[in-house]
Amino acid sequence: MLTEQSIFIGSFLLLISILLSKVSSKLGIPSLILFLVLGMLAGSEGIGGIYFDDSTIAQFIGNIALVFIIFSGGLDTKWKEVKPILGRGILLSTIGVFITAIALGFFINWITDFTFMESLLIGSIVSSTDAAAVFAIFRSRGKQKLKHNLEPTLEFESASNDPMAYFLTTTIIFLILNPTTSIESAFILLIKSLSLGAILGVVFGKGMVFVTNKVSLHIPALYPIRTMAMAILTFSVSYLVGGNGLISVYIAALILGNSRFEHKKTQIQFFDGIAWLMQIIMFITLGLLVFPSQIVPVIGVGLIISFFLILVARPLAVVLCLLPFKVPAKDQIFISLVGIRGAVPIILATFPIAAGLNSANMIFNIVFFVTITSALLQGSTVNVLADYLGLSGSKNDE
Repeated sequence: MLTEQSIFIGSFLLLISILLSKVSSKLGIPSLILFLVLGMLAGSEGIGGIYFDDSTIAQFIGNIALVFIIFSGGLDTKWKEVKPILGRGILLSTIGVFITAIALGFFINWITDFTFMESLLIGSIVSSTDAAAVFAIFRSRGKQKLKHNLEPTLEFESASNDPMAYFLTTTIIFLILNPTTSIESAFILLIKSLSLGAILGVVFGKGMVFVTNKVSLHIPALYPIRTMAMAILTFSVSYLVGGNGLISVYIAALILGNSRFEHKKTQIQFFDGIAWLMQIIMFITLGLLVFPSQIVPVIGVGLIISFFLILVARPLAVVLCLLPFKVPAKDQIFISLVGIRGAVPIILATFPIAAGLNSANMIFNIVFFVTITSALLQGSTVNVLADYLGLSGSKNDE
């Protein structure tokens, strides 16, 4: 009976989420907000009464979901759009994340009772922009396209900056638990992770193109299933050898999406649907993980941190990273204010809980509130901001 009830609840939540996605586009509210709220309503302190507090399962679901979300985004990304912005995209996704984390860490340490390392940990957790939110918002714009390659800039950044946030988060947790560890060894680990991730992404991307075109299948419906298996294999192999799986998946998808391969249109549509399904499952799961009563006490400090992140730390990182490039002021303002936080910070916020840090629950609640605030304020104003700055165009403008 329990199995049948779980199936009923799962299918009901999925159906409601799909209907809410249409409502969110009309209201200009990011879908992730509604999915998170739906999960909270279904949770132990909501009307659903579903008790869920397993951060390990939430991490697993989040990682699998991110693989498909980023893979789908890579398939849809055109190399001719990424190539002109590759330099600034890489700086934003590495140095930009680092600057954001450091600036926010110093500020949190100044206004709260958290230790300096705990403050840096919070800054690191919320330092990356969210691929799921960014891709979903830009895909929902339909025929509207941002000028000056702003879309590929923000999409590339959001898809490739999770490794730096992941590295900073795990490294600081390790340093808190093992204060004698050297920073040099942690830095070497970062270089290894990024390099291996990029190399394996190229290898698996080329391999996907070869396998898809040279190894035919007797049932056309199996082509996207095989590609799905190769995407998961790319992530897992990269992770097992010490590379960053998300970077590998994005690069592999970018190579595959910009090549000719069998049933291309069908497969891209398939992965668009899978990406939406993964977003729904991921955000509902993270919503279930939250206890709303524990969020209320952190609203005050959460708002202060959110506004500093949106108005100071993120713009500072953007301005410094774009100094070597001739980027108009309006573009810099837009990039600064569209640094949307989403699922990744919430997933990373479960790491301190799994590590057993004393302040883990407080950190999780603050991160969750900051993420909600960012998604609501920044995600809902993308179109308005683009129009106000004169950056909205159409697919044929460029």
